[in-house]
Amino acid sequence: MTASDYEDSIAKDPRIDTLRAKIECVEDPQFTKDYFDPEKRSIANALTVEFNDGSTFDELVVEYPIGHKRRREDGIPLLVEKFRTNLARRFPAKQQEAIIAASLDQATLEAMPVNEYVDLYVI
Repeated sequence: MTASDYEDSIAKDPRIDTLRAKIECVEDPQFTKDYFDPEKRSIANALTVEFNDGSTFDELVVEYPIGHKRRREDGIPLLVEKFRTNLARRFPAKQQEAIIAASLDQATLEAMPVNEYVDLYVI
């Protein structure tokens, strides 16, 4: 999914409401328990797809989604790519690189006065 999947043009598609009407959401008590367990803090979800003929795909369970703190190693590269993609939508290449250089170097970012960092985003 991308941000455009949440825009009005997609939401107006009547197939979305047809799909929503077929969705059943059920709590898994173990997921709730794991969420409140301070040692786990899982944000688990599962999905089972059942077809009209009664056949199903195997249930897919994700205990720690990509944004979870236990998946930083997986998530950070995707977050950086998302940052680059969104910078490219607004800023010229040279300005993108200046923002990236400051943002992705912790020492540079910590040493930079806030107003100088914010100025990098001025077009």
